[in-house]
Amino acid sequence: MKIGILGLGLIGGSLGYDLRSLGHHVLGVSRRLSTCEKAIALGSVNEASVDISLLAAAEVVFICTPIGLIVPQFQQLIDHLPVSTVITDVGSVKAPIVKAIAPQWSNFIGGHPMAGLAESGIEAAQRDLFVGRPYVLTPDETTPKTAIAIVEEIVRSLGANLYYCPPDEHDRAVSLISHLPVMVSAALIATCMGETDTHVLQLAQNLASSGFRDTSRVGGGNPELGVMMAQYNRQALLSSLAQYRQNLAKLTNLIEQSDWAALEFQLQANGKARPKFVE
Repeated sequence: MKIGILGLGLIGGSLGYDLRSLGHHVLGVSRRLSTCEKAIALGSVNEASVDISLLAAAEVVFICTPIGLIVPQFQQLIDHLPVSTVITDVGSVKAPIVKAIAPQWSNFIGGHPMAGLAESGIEAAQRDLFVGRPYVLTPDETTPKTAIAIVEEIVRSLGANLYYCPPDEHDRAVSLISHLPVMVSAALIATCMGETDTHVLQLAQNLASSGFRDTSRVGGGNPELGVMMAQYNRQALLSSLAQYRQNLAKLTNLIEQSDWAALEFQLQANGKARPKFVE
């Protein structure tokens, strides 16, 4: 099958590696010629170009651009495609994308692989990135079963764990486990850097180890992606931040009241709940 990838960053480049290993002919498009050349040299794609018309030959196209470019790039893309082409995307926000694209392209199905890294760009792309990771598809009532089946088969072949849900439910869930952690992690880094005693700040930087590394990773990642998460999933993220603020206030109050028994009870409950999300 000829499969097109529009956007050759971490996700697009990784997708290209795996699709080629499965025997597909991969056509890649990027805004930068240097990225196209690198993607070919690395073996992520068979062909690459800055000209979006290269994707006219593709049977399926994955739009792997940043969230804010998905709809604009789709508008350019459809001028070159037959109506039979199946289009999907990998954006981490689904409701506004599905709302904008589905009425214009019947063979569209929203998608989101939960497989991001702190690094970005074609250089960060890696093989088997999607193995064992959740991959969400968000068809609506108008999505043709044939289009769903085609994308489903590709996703399963990547070794990902496939899930289906409505776009708005996806956005609410992802705001809790993906977008909220970015903002919380960013606030953690900002809090540390706000230390006014330079000696204490330097000591903290010297002593930071695995705990800080784990909790600060997503907050120190791609700032463009973080802004787009907030911009395009604004209401769901604000709701999650409000809930987080309430829980942080609760912990603050327990410490202020020296209620160590209640604090221990809460931390024990958190410890029991965590495996439901990460194991």
